[in-house]
Amino acid sequence: MNKQIRLALLFIVLVAIALTIYLIERKKPEQFTIGEIKKISLPIDYEKKQDKAGKYKSAVEFVRPSGFINTDEFALEDLIGKKVILIDFWTYSCINCQRTLPYLNAWHQKYQDMGLEIVGVHTPEFDFEKDRNNVVTAAEKYGVKHKIVQDNEYGTWRAYNNRYWPAKYLIDIDGYIVFEHFGEGMYEETEAKIVELLNERKERLGEDMVAFNKTEIQNEKNKKGGQVYTPETYLGYSRLKAIANLPSTLCLGKECEYTKLDSLFINTFALDGKWGIWPEYIELAEGVGSIILRFSADTVNLVAGSGDSGVVKAEIYLDGTLVSDSMAGIAVDNGVVNFGEYDLYNLIDLRGDYGEHTLEIKVLEPGFEAYAFTFG
Repeated sequence: MNKQIRLALLFIVLVAIALTIYLIERKKPEQFTIGEIKKISLPIDYEKKQDKAGKYKSAVEFVRPSGFINTDEFALEDLIGKKVILIDFWTYSCINCQRTLPYLNAWHQKYQDMGLEIVGVHTPEFDFEKDRNNVVTAAEKYGVKHKIVQDNEYGTWRAYNNRYWPAKYLIDIDGYIVFEHFGEGMYEETEAKIVELLNERKERLGEDMVAFNKTEIQNEKNKKGGQVYTPETYLGYSRLKAIANLPSTLCLGKECEYTKLDSLFINTFALDGKWGIWPEYIELAEGVGSIILRFSADTVNLVAGSGDSGVVKAEIYLDGTLVSDSMAGIAVDNGVVNFGEYDLYNLIDLRGDYGEHTLEIKVLEPGFEAYAFTFG
């Protein structure tokens, strides 16, 4: 009898433990799991596969793509075994990405019929870059014809453990990532690797080899980055560091009145007028207002736009004088910029004459939003 009681009690305890584990697992929130990260590789000769597997990581499938541009929906797996793939992580308001696009466009035109598939994974830095229409407009503006996958949830970005815009991952015909490069530059080395992988593919498929002829981009401006002393400067409070005249931290997330300073330290900015400082951007709340920046560089760009306010005009001053055409960026006409679509606006171009200057953007009406300064 005692033995039967003990067995019954043991059974009850085991059932209770199992039920507890089940309830705990059910309460766990949905997470981005490793199961969503699908590694891809093509079955090949065992010895060759072991050699590649020991050297390289397998390509990873797109994770939670938000949309497709210049193409119908597709999976990366559809291309493995058929194409050499260049994955390019970018976001359209990024100046470094924009300076890379002429090379990608040229490679797409040059090698697409030889087996190269370029896929731009568009991972947005700012909320307005999640808008499909904005990405389509940017693709048309910069002549991007290759496939674009929107990565608004950063699923593919995280799956590749990526941290940079732009970033390039070259995937061979067997689905291995055999080359990586982050940032601008190394165009000749990247193209040479593309041709090497295309020839591996050609050999596998019994096709004619591809000759390497370096792609030259016309009118490329040779920037000497070592002379740029001002870092990228974010204006929204989530990454705000360089503001010189914040009245109080209570002004973060609300509209406040700002008073122009007589002078600024290098790599800082100040506001004049009534501005709201929000997580990603600053916005002129009423009347006329200015952003004043002390910088050391050759070119100054501003990520900005005017939302639903239509075109907002602003005057551009350099060292206290309306900027001349010889020092103005391409977005400036007779000292004036028309801010409309959310994009990167080139405000100052000193044509290689790097130096320390003061820039004032005098915004003539409310509705203007500014996100970040970048320099070259």
